[in-house]
Amino acid sequence: NYSKMGSKNGKPVLREEDIAALTKSSGLNEAQVKESFDAFLAEHPNGKLKIKDFREMMVKAVPKKDAKKMEKHLFRMYDSDKDGCIDFTEFMLVLHIMSDGAPEEVLNNVFCVFDVNGDGVISIKEMNKLIKDMYGLLKSEDPDIAAKNLIAKTAFAEMDKNEDGKVSKEEFVKACMGQEEISKMLTSRIVDIFGGC
Repeated sequence: NYSKMGSKNGKPVLREEDIAALTKSSGLNEAQVKESFDAFLAEHPNGKLKIKDFREMMVKAVPKKDAKKMEKHLFRMYDSDKDGCIDFTEFMLVLHIMSDGAPEEVLNNVFCVFDVNGDGVISIKEMNKLIKDMYGLLKSEDPDIAAKNLIAKTAFAEMDKNEDGKVSKEEFVKACMGQEEISKMLTSRIVDIFGGC
């Protein structure tokens, strides 16, 4: 897990270990990491992205009404230490995985979007909540899409292979990798949002 970023005179700075960790995880070289950091700071001078900033980023990718419903779900994916802010390291890690990661890495990240309370499993209640918030996006892609509760039920059944009433990260990844129709449609829609941000 990544520790908090460094700061100097109250200004965020990249420590050597941050740079080393990011070059290793992102495939960028040191100069590119520093360049990305400077760009991030230009947008977010305190070195942190709050949920409001995140919403502005999302509006580039999805209609405003959908962005508002989806922001907290996607924010969870970035905010790995759950402090309510996204720092540069968190931001870069997710960005890299979503753009260049192996399918399993991407799905491990997307799992956080579904796992609303962060307990490591997806319940039917969480699935219903996410589908409700995503429904506008799904409907704009396919006006004849099934009802919300049916999508949630089907996706849950596809994922919960051992039928214990909850979906583990492993089951989630398996269902999406195994081309289960609804699971795949939901995750690819979430990945599309990232492509547009």
